Amino acid sequence: MIKGFKLFLMAMIALTSSNYSNAQSADTTAIIGPNKGKLIIVGGGNASDDIWNAFIDAAGGKNANIVIIPTAGDDAKIKEGASKIKDALIRLGADNFTFVHTRSKAVANTEVFVAPIRKATGVWFEGGRHWRLADSYLNTLAQKEFKAVLERGGVIAGSSAGATIQGSFMVRGDTKGNKILIGDHTEGLDFIHHVAIDQHVMKRNRQFDMVEVIKKHPDLLGIGIDESTAIVVTKDSFEVIGNSYVAIYDINQIEGREKNPSGFSGNSGPFYYLSKGQRFDLRRRKILESGVKISND
Repeated sequence: MIKGFKLFLMAMIALTSSNYSNAQSADTTAIIGPNKGKLIIVGGGNASDDIWNAFIDAAGGKNANIVIIPTAGDDAKIKEGASKIKDALIRLGADNFTFVHTRSKAVANTEVFVAPIRKATGVWFEGGRHWRLADSYLNTLAQKEFKAVLERGGVIAGSSAGATIQGSFMVRGDTKGNKILIGDHTEGLDFIHHVAIDQHVMKRNRQFDMVEVIKKHPDLLGIGIDESTAIVVTKDSFEVIGNSYVAIYDINQIEGREKNPSGFSGNSGPFYYLSKGQRFDLRRRKILESGVKISND
């Protein structure tokens, strides 16, 4: 009787362990972007015209109705940043835009505040400190309406802090400074799931910073985007646009189970780069060959 119970208990432990392992595996293959619409995630610096045009086109071109969120910026610099965005949009023919901003979650939960977002075909999150965006919009009616823009087939874009906030996990979100990788704010707006996004990666010599984050959170996929560079996310894949590189951080690469899948020659390391025009399967964490379509089932 006791022997039989021990065998039963061992079997249950083995089954539970197997189910946990499978769940962990399933989690790492369930990374997806929005079901509808697009994300354009920019690594900071000056966005090139091809990035701006990709945003404007995805928002409807001449018919685009754009909402700009400058909330990540320091109060003293918001007007300066807003002026640069305004100039870029007008120069490229997108003159229908509205600035929407608050420091209060109570305000972000009001119908009056979200009214312009409900009409938007595109939303742009400007740079600064992404914890400010979380403090204003996380778990509010505004966050719900941002996601509704995607459900209508629109686009959400952002640069620097406006890039990191789009992920589910925020690096550099500590209120004491951006050198703290895992700080007092770690929850993003989750437009793209199970992903941590870093920016200014090569320009600020941050290439290796994400490695420790992924070691501590191995279920996450890390994406590091350099300045003047972006990824355009559609469902389960993205394409690199802009002038520089995008780094991919996967626990399998970091722990040496996969070797240099980038297509470039050289030694394997804990991450690898993608360049302009390369495409990536987010669910399977694989580089896509040119012209290959993926299933989003």
